[in-house]
Amino acid sequence: MEAVFVSKLSSLLDALAAKMDVYVPVKVSNHIVFKKYDTENSQMAEFNAVRACTPVKEFLFPLREVAATTQAQPEIATVKPFAVFGLKDCDVKSIVILDKVFGEDEFIDPLYMARREKMFIVSSDCTGPAESCFCSLFDGKGFAEKGFDLNVSPIKGGFIIDIGSRKGREFVESNDGLFADVPASLLEERDANRKKAQHQLEKQNAGFTPAALLQEIVEKTQDSEIYDQIAKDCIECQACTRVCPTCHCFYLYDDKQKDYFTKMKIWDSCMRFGYAMVAGGANPNKVLGERLKHRLMHKFVYFLERYGVNMCVGCGRCIDADAGGIDLRQLLKNLSEEANTQKTERIK
Repeated sequence: MEAVFVSKLSSLLDALAAKMDVYVPVKVSNHIVFKKYDTENSQMAEFNAVRACTPVKEFLFPLREVAATTQAQPEIATVKPFAVFGLKDCDVKSIVILDKVFGEDEFIDPLYMARREKMFIVSSDCTGPAESCFCSLFDGKGFAEKGFDLNVSPIKGGFIIDIGSRKGREFVESNDGLFADVPASLLEERDANRKKAQHQLEKQNAGFTPAALLQEIVEKTQDSEIYDQIAKDCIECQACTRVCPTCHCFYLYDDKQKDYFTKMKIWDSCMRFGYAMVAGGANPNKVLGERLKHRLMHKFVYFLERYGVNMCVGCGRCIDADAGGIDLRQLLKNLSEEANTQKTERIK
C-alpha cells in the first residue's frame, strides 16, 4: 500500500475542506461526536484516539428523511461531496455492511447511494481503545486495512497517510506539495504503535472469547433462560440499536404537508415493544427477552446466512449507551458457556 507523510493534520483537513465539506471528531464533555470542520478553528484539527460515540450511519442513512410524496417521486437532493475524518476500522467495516443492505442486488436505495457515492472516507488508527471496544473478538484491528480512501496514523513529528483508493490517490496527487516520502523508520514506529493497541484490545477481551462460532452458539441457545434474565436489566431505551453502526431497521409513516402528503422514513428498533406488531394486534415478541434474542439472531445468524458476515463489528457503542448496563460481551459469554455445557452433556 502506498503511503506518504504530512507534518500537520490541519494541512490535510484544510486541503480536503477546499474541495468538500469535512466532518471531524470533536470532544464534547466526555463524548466524541462529529462536527463540520471549520478551517478558522485550529482546535478542530485533533486526532481522535478512539471511535466517536455516534455511528457513521448518520451520514448515509439519516434518522429521518422523505422517502416519497403524493406530488411526484421525491427528488434526490443534490449531495455535495463530503469527507468524514477519524473513522476507525469498526466504522469502515460497518459501511461495508450497510452497502450490502442498501446497495446490492435489486434492493438499491437511491437516497443511500447518492450519499455513499459522494463520501470520502478518511480512517485513522486507534491509539487508545475504549474499555468497551471488542472488535478483536471479530478479527477486528486497531487500524483499517481496506475500505478507506485515506488512512491516518500518528507518529512522532507528523502523520503517515496510507492511500487506499483511486479517489485517495487523486487527492494526494493533486496536493503533492503537502506530502513527503515516508522513511522506513517511521513505518516501523507506526507498526509498533499498532501492535501496542492491538495487544490492549486482545488483553481486555481475553475473558470473553467464545467457545465456538457465534452463529452456532446463538442458534443452539434459543430456548435459554439467559435472555429473560438479562432482559430484567433492560429498560427498553433502544439506545443499543440507535448507536449501533450496522442496525438499519426503519419504518414508514405518512406526514401531511400544506397541500400534499409525504411518506417519511425513520429509524426503528427491534427492541421497541411494537416493532413486530401486525395490523391485527398480534405480537410475536411481546416479551422483552424475545426481542433481545431476535436482536442477536439477526446479527449473528440471519444476516450471516444472507450476506456471509456477522452484523456486529465490535465497536462497543451499545455497551457505552445501554442505560441498563447490559454488556453484549457478557451476554455472548454466558450463552457460549451454556452451549458448551449442552455439548458436554450430550457427549456423556
